[in-house]
Amino acid sequence: MTLCSANNSTKKQRHYDLPFILILVAFIILGVIYSVTTPIFEASDELWHYPFVEHLATGGSLPVQDPDNVGLWRQEASQPPLYYAIGALATSMIDTSDLNQVRQINPHASIGVPTDDRNINMTVHSRNQAWPYSGTVLAVHIVRWLSVLMGAVTVTMAYLTTMEVLNDRLVAWTAAAFTAFNSMYLFITSSVNNDALVTMLTSISLWLIVRIIRRYAHSKDCGLPRWHEWLVLGIAMGAACLSKTSGLAILPFSAVAVGLVTWRNHSWKEFFRGALLLLVPVLAIAGWWYVRNWQLYGDLTGMAAMVSIVGARNPVPTLAQLAGEWRGFVMAFWGFFGGVNVPTPNWFYTVWNIIATLGFTGIPVYLWRRKRSEPLSIVQWQQLGLVTAWPLVVFIALVRWTMMTIASQGRLMFPALTGIALLIAMGLCGWLPSKIKKILPAISMSWMLATAIYIPFGIIAPAYAYPEILTEGELPDTMVSVEAQFAQHVVLKGYELSTDEAAPGDGIEVTLYWQDIQAMIEDFSIFVHLVDDNGVILAQYDVYPGQGNYPTTFWQLGDLFADTIMLDIPEGTYTPNEASVVVGLYRLEDGTRLPVSVEGTIVGDSVELGSVGLPATEKDGIPNPVSFNLEDKISLIGFSLDKSLVHPGETVELVLYWQALADIDVDYSVFTHIIATDSTIYAQKDGWPQEGAAPTSSWAEGQIIEDHYILEASADAVPGLYELETGMYDGTGERLTLLGDGGFALGNRILLGNVRIVE
Repeated sequence: MTLCSANNSTKKQRHYDLPFILILVAFIILGVIYSVTTPIFEASDELWHYPFVEHLATGGSLPVQDPDNVGLWRQEASQPPLYYAIGALATSMIDTSDLNQVRQINPHASIGVPTDDRNINMTVHSRNQAWPYSGTVLAVHIVRWLSVLMGAVTVTMAYLTTMEVLNDRLVAWTAAAFTAFNSMYLFITSSVNNDALVTMLTSISLWLIVRIIRRYAHSKDCGLPRWHEWLVLGIAMGAACLSKTSGLAILPFSAVAVGLVTWRNHSWKEFFRGALLLLVPVLAIAGWWYVRNWQLYGDLTGMAAMVSIVGARNPVPTLAQLAGEWRGFVMAFWGFFGGVNVPTPNWFYTVWNIIATLGFTGIPVYLWRRKRSEPLSIVQWQQLGLVTAWPLVVFIALVRWTMMTIASQGRLMFPALTGIALLIAMGLCGWLPSKIKKILPAISMSWMLATAIYIPFGIIAPAYAYPEILTEGELPDTMVSVEAQFAQHVVLKGYELSTDEAAPGDGIEVTLYWQDIQAMIEDFSIFVHLVDDNGVILAQYDVYPGQGNYPTTFWQLGDLFADTIMLDIPEGTYTPNEASVVVGLYRLEDGTRLPVSVEGTIVGDSVELGSVGLPATEKDGIPNPVSFNLEDKISLIGFSLDKSLVHPGETVELVLYWQALADIDVDYSVFTHIIATDSTIYAQKDGWPQEGAAPTSSWAEGQIIEDHYILEASADAVPGLYELETGMYDGTGERLTLLGDGGFALGNRILLGNVRIVE
């Protein structure tokens, strides 16, 4: 049987493949579930993707990126526009004039930071957003459902590509299931996100490429590709390039297909014919966009314009530092929902990673078993080489992009998802003997399906739920009664503190019991401060009520609910100390606090709750032990401060304890500042350690240096609360980068709490 007829036979068999059809149907059902469970604008970047769609749907022209006027779409206007144009066409008849009312930003959201007390919602969600949908809410869901259909095509391509390359039905089912039941892919492809389209189009392109190679690169019977086969591939690639810049990465793979066909048939005529039929549609469909970028920004891709809005990484990380972001990268491949702030339980990632590890390490085993039973042909090896290279190329491009701006998210690998799925499916199907080889992929895919079903109901929906409304009788006996009234609006019935003693790095769980006594037309924010006896704020947290999900304009008369807030004490907080928890309500627009009254008497603009002790901490004789890593060269391991309250002209003594993490051959200077948020310095002392007696170039690995600084508050210092910062810089003035866990860059200064200057 020739390769041509073999392919035709395979195609007929695929048409009636019930397991694949069940996988595809399951994906579509799950996609719809994710789309209706995730509140609008709570999927990755949907907050900015959809306004681009709405802008085009209402007759707007393509926006021009301007860092000084970013628009509701922010950096997404730098994206090629095909996805947004499709979404606009599908929703152009819907009245979306309520966009600004629906797209109500949560100003305190913890975006990119998982928290123990939620506050992860990027926008607030009224009851009007529930079914039946209308206006902007309906338009968003229609575009989401289009994304689900695009995802269904990608699942199909995972199956078809695997059959083209390996002609192994079990591997093809596993690859399709791996694609369909990846919870993060379900989440992204059920949202307004151009990744859905570019992933679909690059997957189609990859399938067409391996199909052409199988049919024409090694067969004398099939002749040369018909003109429309090259043309269809060119159209798919052109559309991919007009969907997202990452679509450009598929172009070299088509060149490989042209080269293999040309080499096999010794036909330069076919080379030029294939190249022309590929190039013309790519240029016709997408070329104008890249020319426009060059004319507007002097950059073909428009990436520079995007970086100017999202912010460039400074300093540029090393590859070793990027490796420290691997854990978060992997989490965002499997399931890191919301604004990269709604994770799954850690053991979920462990199981998913085991599946991937078994898959990748099992690839040689699968190939060895195939060699014994049905060896891969030369053309199959070439196809497999391309499929393997595709994720590598996408990964390299992503590393380059991540060095330009913070983008360490595994979901950005999804354009190569079908290639990744094929490789992992191979390995999962290769480990066990032929009689039981279905067990491992069946168990693995069953796990992925089970988690995909659980996550929207068990993780995503609860993260955005309103608080439970209580009755007076349901208030706990452990609650400390307060009965403080804020203006005429709300009463703080009482509170609970999780502890009366804590250490730097700990969290204090503060539970507040609110009751609405008057309908409100403004959204007030809650502040919770940990304040010491000198009025220095040691820790603070601002949030909308209901852990961010229940702003005061949503409250209904008589509502009584518990609101739990986690107040994290910074690692560098000075001890010993005694502090109080202080709570209040304020208008975000102007900072005005609501007056507080108890039994009809105004007592101020905040309520002081219980006190929390911070006992002295010491490790190996070093006070206030900390761990601040400066580029794996030097670590600040402790400090002491003689006082945190000073008058203009007075001094503060700061003692720093440094430890060399390696032999140092450069002389670094230390900076110590009392500094305002606008970067005004009110006290400063810079110099080599120990006033030059202990230059860093003399430090040996493991050596500990005690380093004293006297900071004098300037005579014209304005009374207020200021930050105490330190760090190091070299002879050029360039500061050492502060590294977090795994080498993640955290900036170039160390914060050691606050100092208050008084008159």
